Amino acid sequence: MPRSLSWAFIFWHIFMRPSKRKRRSGDLFKERLDAIIDMDHSLVRLSGLVPWDVFDVDFGKHYRPMGRPAKPTRLMAGLHYLKHMHDLSDEETVERWVENPYWQYFCGFEFFQHQLPIDPSTMTRWRKRIGPEGMEKLLAATVGVAIERGTIKKSSLERISVDTTVQPKAIAHPTDSRLYHKALLLLVRQAKRAGIILRRSHTRVAKKAALMAGRYAHARQFKRMRRELKKLKTYLGRVYRDICRKITDNDGLKHRFARLLGLVERLLAQKPKDKDKLYSMHAPEVACIAKGKARTPYEFGSKIGIATTNREGLVLAARAFRGNPYDGHTLNDTISQAKQICGVEPDRVYVDRGYRGHDYEGEAKVMISGQRRGLTAQMKRELKRRSAIEATIGHMKTDGRLDRNFLNGKDGDAINALLAAAGHNLRLILNAIIFLLLWLGTITPKTVKTNIVPLLRTYKTSMA
Repeated sequence: MPRSLSWAFIFWHIFMRPSKRKRRSGDLFKERLDAIIDMDHSLVRLSGLVPWDVFDVDFGKHYRPMGRPAKPTRLMAGLHYLKHMHDLSDEETVERWVENPYWQYFCGFEFFQHQLPIDPSTMTRWRKRIGPEGMEKLLAATVGVAIERGTIKKSSLERISVDTTVQPKAIAHPTDSRLYHKALLLLVRQAKRAGIILRRSHTRVAKKAALMAGRYAHARQFKRMRRELKKLKTYLGRVYRDICRKITDNDGLKHRFARLLGLVERLLAQKPKDKDKLYSMHAPEVACIAKGKARTPYEFGSKIGIATTNREGLVLAARAFRGNPYDGHTLNDTISQAKQICGVEPDRVYVDRGYRGHDYEGEAKVMISGQRRGLTAQMKRELKRRSAIEATIGHMKTDGRLDRNFLNGKDGDAINALLAAAGHNLRLILNAIIFLLLWLGTITPKTVKTNIVPLLRTYKTSMA
């Protein structure tokens, strides 16, 4: 070896090669989490109550033994619990996980981590893989923890309150001009990607027509507004027919354009008074629901059936329904989900007057608000408490991401509702643990702020 190369090799070997400490794969020099956190913290106590091993068994069928090793099930389930406990997005959840040692301990890590555990998009793929059935198991686990911890009594599962609410979808307020213009842009973009040359795209004139339609509507010049809407519909129809002609003999392009052309055909055919109208191009499952509110006459999303314990307000079911069914026709499905999650047949069901003429055919006795005959004194007290479910729904919306659903598709509606219910249950359990620690004197009122939970009003409202 030449002298110059030998000195270069020695220099690299001593100064440039990775040191043994950098290449160490063990955790000998890392700090253990149980040595740097308070083991009496409410989240630490909660982590010992959740049946994490059950998730490995239930979700194991969704994974294959070949390929890249999957992320731990406890990590993924814990991240979704934390996300809906604190009303965070996927990105915010992962970023805060790195900063919070209590969150890392809750997700099953023994040593403090300095890197992101996963890419935020992994949470999206995990939700699609597990599906609504898996999310029901996450909700069922919170009910089991509440019973084991003593937050509720098992007898409370026999007396439930049921109500419906709207889970708004993350879409813009639908207008005809916006829908026509959006559908036109989607068709032109898809045709460009497929290499289809259109006779005319109409994008420039359609943009102007959509702009003027909004201005005329604001000025209450509705005759001029309708004229611009007619132009937009004409432009959209021309592009739609042009594409249909040019993909007639190509089965591959037919399959590629099938969904988009079906939505455009549905949009062109619908009329103002039609049912099951299209309100969004990227979320065609959205329904227009009127709940009788003065501040929001119409909400665009999906109807959700909620079942809670009558006494404590623990959520037992969160069922998403397609369209805008009558409240009474959702009672049987909501109670069925509650029975499936809890494994207990309810004995008494308390509902409001919107459930008159319901479809429930089980053995439980359904008591409607305002009913006077055939009620004992205890039933009257429980029926009076039925309205407490409204506060539970309010907390699920303000604290658990039920007020705006960002997940895609019908499964996204069901998944978001179930996770919001699980997050609400965990907040109740955490706050019950804090009250117990205060009563035992383990923590002081000043240290309550260090327990990372939402405001205690959730627990106080449910126990009022």
